[in-house]
Amino acid sequence: MACLKASPGRRKGENYVSEQISSRRAQMILFAKNFVKHPLMLGSLIPSSRFLIRKLLGRIDWANTDLIVEYGPGVGTITVELLKHMRPEAKLVVIETNRDFVDFLQETVSDPRLHVVHGSAADVERLLAERELGQADYVISGIPFSTLPAGVGEAVAQATHDVLKPQGRFLVYQFSPAVLQYLEPVFGHIERGGEMRNVPPARLFFCAPRMEAETPDVNVPKAAS
Repeated sequence: MACLKASPGRRKGENYVSEQISSRRAQMILFAKNFVKHPLMLGSLIPSSRFLIRKLLGRIDWANTDLIVEYGPGVGTITVELLKHMRPEAKLVVIETNRDFVDFLQETVSDPRLHVVHGSAADVERLLAERELGQADYVISGIPFSTLPAGVGEAVAQATHDVLKPQGRFLVYQFSPAVLQYLEPVFGHIERGGEMRNVPPARLFFCAPRMEAETPDVNVPKAAS
């Protein structure tokens, strides 16, 4: 299987990820097979569109970001885009419950900034502590909260809030507004958005920790329209 490697760089000390995954067909086949086996876990037969990714990642202040966490990376559609934009010193932790996807990412994406973890998003605090990575600047999630077992959605929301830096943000994309029942009791401010150029159309939720709810995002770029 083809492997994505960070280039030695056009500028010394920087990591680059190749523009395309040569095994795109294998990527799509794996995603489709797992959708058939676990439709409730994936939520969609088609990976996120470039329009959704652009709008979601438009909220990230790349120059001042040290640590990003991604829940449910799947075949790495968003993961690869994150690595393209991250600083050489930044770290990305992706947490995935599906062993097939974990193996795929470990085999196809080679970048020293990436940590692929087989585990639950509810354990994010422990998983980061074990790697001595501290608190996150951003957590990104597309896991379908409405299909999680009882109590897990609440645990993920609370753990995410607790692992974020005070000025950090939880960036969520979903296909229904049901996630709000988990987000609203925990986060101080939630801005809503959407992306119709995705299959299916996606809802976006940009969540600020409660202690920072009244602090405006003066240095964080707005999402692209």
